Amino acid sequence: MPTLLIVHHTPSPNLQAMFEAVVSGATTDEIEGVDVVRRPALAATASDVLAADGYLLGTTANLGYMSGALKHFFDQIYYPCLDATRGRPFGYYVHGGSDVAGTVRGIESITTGLGWKKSAPEVTVTGEPGKADLEACWELGATLAASLLA
Repeated sequence: MPTLLIVHHTPSPNLQAMFEAVVSGATTDEIEGVDVVRRPALAATASDVLAADGYLLGTTANLGYMSGALKHFFDQIYYPCLDATRGRPFGYYVHGGSDVAGTVRGIESITTGLGWKKSAPEVTVTGEPGKADLEACWELGATLAASLLA
């Protein structure tokens, strides 16, 4: 059974709502046969990454960059997973107070280095997530999970 690993840093109610929508999409009854594993960014390991077939990342935008927790995750898994995970699908969502451009640039740079392939457009939200934002998060989770069945 393919595995989708959701690695997230969820320190706020806004990000919690986005995370819950992503998980709901990834675990919808319409998609059967995908194991969805959730790990906080500070607890996710290279073993988790190597055991998964695809990845969904969630983070805050802090001071123009991804959270320290997600950066720590990448620092821990980069070289141990570099060759073994090339070509695997991924997606991500970002929440910020005003600007998420630096976070998006950082995630895109690191995942390009890893050789991961973006399987769905990222979801970026500033301010409180609205209904359309949460629907986009649901769709992101569903799309990533379904891509592992192809």
